Amino acid sequence: MSTTDPVLCPSARCEPGAILLGIVFPDGRVAFASDRIILGEEFVQAAQQGRSPESRFRFGGTCVREGCRQWTGERCGVIDTVIDSIGDSVPKEGLPDCSIRPQCRWYLQSGASACTVCPYVQTDSRSLQVGPEGGGT
Repeated sequence: MSTTDPVLCPSARCEPGAILLGIVFPDGRVAFASDRIILGEEFVQAAQQGRSPESRFRFGGTCVREGCRQWTGERCGVIDTVIDSIGDSVPKEGLPDCSIRPQCRWYLQSGASACTVCPYVQTDSRSLQVGPEGGGT
């Protein structure tokens, strides 16, 4: 990562310019895309039909630090909560494909531990959902 590359949030909203990170399966687990896919207006409009796009897909975008309610003052609190909640119960497999890993806020904070639990995080427009079955914290 160069010093000019932005740090990216792996739990952003569906909006033009965001990155499509993956698709949420019915069991709540995320299947990540290995290629970086930037959202256009057409995808965003289509994704906003029906259930919230954040409950069906995972998106990435620029980390806004203090502009986010999850910011603790020094770091993103989401990944700390997720690791504490389910980190020991998640199978330790290889790291998932990820198009943003070198710039990912969670990876930069917590390394491979963040990547291990990341497939179990769903960002819904109403709440954060965590767990192999999508159960909330």
